[in-house]
Amino acid sequence: MRNRIFFKMLAAAGIVVVIAAITMDVTIRRVWESSLRDEIQRGLTARARLFADRVEIAHQESLQDITSQEALAAGARATVIDPTGQVLADSEADAKSMENHRGRKEFMAALAGNIGVDERRSHTIGVPYLYVAVPVSGGAVRMAYQLSDVEAASQRIHRALLLGSLIAFVIIMLLAALAAHYTARRLQRILRFAERVSAGDLTARISATSLDEIGQVATALDKTARRVEESFLAVQTSQRQLETLLNSMQVAVIAVGSDGRVQWANRGMERLVPQRTRLNAPVVETVRDPQFLAAVRDATEGKKIASARAGSIVPGRSFDVTAAPLPGGGAVAVLRDLTETERVEKTRRDFIANVSHELRTPLTSIQGYTETLLDSTSENGHVREFLEIVRKNAARMSRLTEDLLTLARVESGEQRFDPQPTTPAELLSDAEESFREVVRGQGMELIIEASLDTPVNADREAIHQVFSNLIENAMKYAGSGKRILLGARSVERGVEFYVRDFGPGIPSEHLPRLFERFYRVDKARSRESGGTGLGLAIAKHIVFAHSGVIRAESELNHGSEFSFTLPFAKES
Repeated sequence: MRNRIFFKMLAAAGIVVVIAAITMDVTIRRVWESSLRDEIQRGLTARARLFADRVEIAHQESLQDITSQEALAAGARATVIDPTGQVLADSEADAKSMENHRGRKEFMAALAGNIGVDERRSHTIGVPYLYVAVPVSGGAVRMAYQLSDVEAASQRIHRALLLGSLIAFVIIMLLAALAAHYTARRLQRILRFAERVSAGDLTARISATSLDEIGQVATALDKTARRVEESFLAVQTSQRQLETLLNSMQVAVIAVGSDGRVQWANRGMERLVPQRTRLNAPVVETVRDPQFLAAVRDATEGKKIASARAGSIVPGRSFDVTAAPLPGGGAVAVLRDLTETERVEKTRRDFIANVSHELRTPLTSIQGYTETLLDSTSENGHVREFLEIVRKNAARMSRLTEDLLTLARVESGEQRFDPQPTTPAELLSDAEESFREVVRGQGMELIIEASLDTPVNADREAIHQVFSNLIENAMKYAGSGKRILLGARSVERGVEFYVRDFGPGIPSEHLPRLFERFYRVDKARSRESGGTGLGLAIAKHIVFAHSGVIRAESELNHGSEFSFTLPFAKES
């Protein structure tokens, strides 16, 4: 690089000097020659006028003598011409042998009463002349100066300028070589500094040796290197902190590039597949689970968060997989071990089912004996009151155990559903017929607002239970004299059913937790109405088992709407 810059700067300086020398030579010579010609022309004009004055008073016999005298005095050639163009006298040639000058420009201008000027090569002696003609009575007189002297002087000036330019060229080239060498050395320092930084040495520094533009560039690059080093150290610190954080997590984390290769994995991932977790290895060789790979592919290609349940990463263990797209392409996946959670959940479900099953028989016995005692006790009011309390609580416990058993069966998948093509009108009609009298008995009205005939896939018994739980929930809050509306409407992937009441509504902070087991918005009202707190949870799991979704919307003082979707029935 140094030699290239040196020779380029030297060549540029040489070209500039040569162009300047040529321009100066041409300009000076032209200006000098033009100025000299103007001076010669003025001198010839003055001598020609004096010559004309002498010719006016002279005899023709003395014209040749006068012409020779004037030529000698002026240091120029003198000529006398008559009106026809015939030369009467000339200081350097025989007038009789000279051709007619009628067509000469300077002579024609003089005949017109003006001073004629022309520059050309003489036809008589073949030398370039500057001619000046002045009119006289009986013709014109002409003075001519030989321009070969001017050309010779111009050549002498040219040689002097050439010699001066050559000397200046040598001096300037020496100075340019020194400047180019100095500049190339400074640029070489900047280049070496830039190469060190580009190679990763962010500790490299460069100091400016002057305050010119190159020095300013060096200072700016040095500041940039310092800022890059600071940013790099900050990124390194953040990266180490992030790696420490991710490695301390119990979940497994793996980053996959857009090319399907492993970019990074935390220690949790290395513990899961210790023999296969290698950087830049294909992810299909690292985690051989189709659900996991599908989630990563969906996140990478679809640019959205994808979830899956993976059961073959480690034999006997189950993982919840969440994959999210990375900004630069690829995806990051988080694997959470659900094995212990599922075991505890199964133990809980089994315990609830077993306890509920064991409670069913004694509760049935308590209810039966209580009703028998109530039938046989008619006089003692206090005893009857106590027995009513026992019966009421036994009935509530029975409902609770039944709901717990139902929820346990639905959650565990033990309860099998048999979805069949059914019209929304049939499902709504079943619900309305079952609750018509009950609702009317409480001073309310149950109305089917809208219906459809498009078939959906539904287990009629299970969906009837969903409607039962939603209608019972609406009855608790609708209030006497109010309406409860049932309906169905078509949505993108199926039919949405809804149950709407016009009660006080539900505060928005309670809506996300409505479908949790035992969650109550108004605990006192639920206990008074005999609710178990499991109805909406059971409804949610039944709808999920039908590949649907359930949700709740509410506005204070305007009522609530619970809705769920069922998929369209497939055409056979």
